[in-house]
Amino acid sequence: MSTTSGTVTLTSRQLARRRRRAARARAWRRFRQNRAGMAGLVVLTVVVLVALLAPVLAPADGLEVTHATGGVLDAPSGEYWLGTDANGRSVLTLLIWGARISLFVGLMATVISMLIGTLVGLTSGYFGGWPGAVLFRLTEWFLVIPFLPLAIVLASVLGRSLVNIVIVIGVTSWPGTALLIRSQVLSIKERPYIERSRALGAGHRHLIGRHLLPNVVPIVFANTTLTVAVAILSETTLSFLGLGDPTRVSWGSMLDDAYGVGAITTGSWWYFVPPGVCVVVVVLSFTLVGQALEEVLNPKLRQR
Repeated sequence: MSTTSGTVTLTSRQLARRRRRAARARAWRRFRQNRAGMAGLVVLTVVVLVALLAPVLAPADGLEVTHATGGVLDAPSGEYWLGTDANGRSVLTLLIWGARISLFVGLMATVISMLIGTLVGLTSGYFGGWPGAVLFRLTEWFLVIPFLPLAIVLASVLGRSLVNIVIVIGVTSWPGTALLIRSQVLSIKERPYIERSRALGAGHRHLIGRHLLPNVVPIVFANTTLTVAVAILSETTLSFLGLGDPTRVSWGSMLDDAYGVGAITTGSWWYFVPPGVCVVVVVLSFTLVGQALEEVLNPKLRQR
């Protein structure tokens, strides 16, 4: 920064930072105007805080069957606000700790899905030719195969563990992101400033890093929140089918245990309703936030 006769001249880097800050401020203002998105954000903030503060809110000893002090499927009371499970453990304790696993699996699986989808979409859309055709056919192949049977087969082959569940969901949920990125890249690479950069001698690395990625990152970011919702729902489904980690408590494993002990037939609603409601609320919240971000980052949706 330099000063001349009382005027301040900013460098190009400082101007770029100022523009990015102004763009983030405008995006946040638009997001706050979306009531559904803000409601979803508030709910997600509460759930994340509960998951992070799980050791404070509910000691980990409550997860151990040997430390259980309640009866078998006791109804909600002053001591156990959400009743107990078939082993005498507090359902509220299981619910709090289950939030950790469900969110962890959802977020980590989404990271894997976004990385694979972005890489495949960029490569397929930018380079074209036989590499792009092969990747496009691979994406179509994953889309044609039903997600749940493929995930069940992979989870059965890899074994029941938390890492395997993350890998299974991550490697089976990327095709939608890849197609979205590919279509965007095909549109961007035909624009005049891309042709100008190519004519000036810009290489593939420069074009992808300076022009394509900055344009597709907002779309990836908005799609991430929607993918997290799908990943959490997938983890719940796999855990309910008995393919989750048996040593970890998640909302899906709670539903599986409730079904196994016949909580539905005995009318023990406090065992299966709370985890089911938590899954629905969190998935809905991620969906609302994702839709709000999509409207903020997509000028065409804003015009509508």
